Amino acid sequence: MESQRQVKGHVLVTGSSGFIGCHVVLALLEAGYDVVSVASMKSSVSDKENQMPESLRRVQQMTGKSVHFMKVDLLDMGALIEVFKKYEIGCVVHLAALKAAAESFKVPLIYYRINVGGTINLLKAMKEANVKRIVYCSSYTVYGDPEYLPVDERHKAGSGCTNPYGRSKYMGEEILKDLCNTQEDWRCVSLRCFTVAGAHPKGTIGENTGETPTTLMSFLPLVAKGDRPELKVFGMDYKTKDGTVERDFVHVIDVADAHVAAVRRVTQKSREKYEAFNVGSGRAFTILECLHTFEKVSGRKIPYSVGEKRPGDFATFRGDVSLAEKCLGWKPKKTLEEMLLQHTLYRFLLTTS
Repeated sequence: MESQRQVKGHVLVTGSSGFIGCHVVLALLEAGYDVVSVASMKSSVSDKENQMPESLRRVQQMTGKSVHFMKVDLLDMGALIEVFKKYEIGCVVHLAALKAAAESFKVPLIYYRINVGGTINLLKAMKEANVKRIVYCSSYTVYGDPEYLPVDERHKAGSGCTNPYGRSKYMGEEILKDLCNTQEDWRCVSLRCFTVAGAHPKGTIGENTGETPTTLMSFLPLVAKGDRPELKVFGMDYKTKDGTVERDFVHVIDVADAHVAAVRRVTQKSREKYEAFNVGSGRAFTILECLHTFEKVSGRKIPYSVGEKRPGDFATFRGDVSLAEKCLGWKPKKTLEEMLLQHTLYRFLLTTS
């Protein structure tokens, strides 16, 4: 395939066993790329016999293709260097990171150590192996509380971050920007992903938050199933249509496709050394809109209560994704209903297996 010839060797995917990661590995394999995947396995279910993460084992079954996997913590520099010695790597997709904004207030040093320190280690290993192409999974949280809507890539980033997680992702962007602008032949595409939801339509891979769900989409199925008594809505006096926070939700399948498009972009000849693109749906939904849509598609009533606002939350966010469509040839295809149905299907299959 044309996309495969653009990368000499394998595409290395960090954080490959996670929610976004396993979908990205699947999309890359389906696009014809050879993939090497690494993950720390700290939050993954694995095949105990060979330590292959369960999510990647399922990806292998779905594609009929082999996934080369190594258990590697990005803070372990020696183990990282071994990956580049063992495999010929042509491009890196960097997904490995802690990602819970609320948690980042409690343990900011851990977020900086892993999200920033791990990125620096990865770049050091890449430089030693002379690998100079990287796709970085960033976040809309680098924008903070938006000054205008929809937010495009010209909106200021960094100074308005409202939580340590967002600042850690912004620091990663700045490190990559400096590297690309000062070192010969380095190129990076950063994808500022919005609120990711959904699961693979077959229900085989998705978000596994275990017994402590941290996202709205992972919590709703648990309430519907009776494993949680109610949904807690954090604040109901925001300046939105119903008083609850409003976010731009994007399907994980669309996000995975954006990463494949970014790999194509970063491995093509271009004048641009560093680029950043928004990856969202371009539509915003409030918490209560999501709740009522879930009730409609599932046929289950979801009780909820209102709690205090969380630190770092802001009223609304909606992105402009037209630049990604123009430059990457990518645009979102999935609906909110599909996100809710497929996220729920995966959660129900997960809890009943």
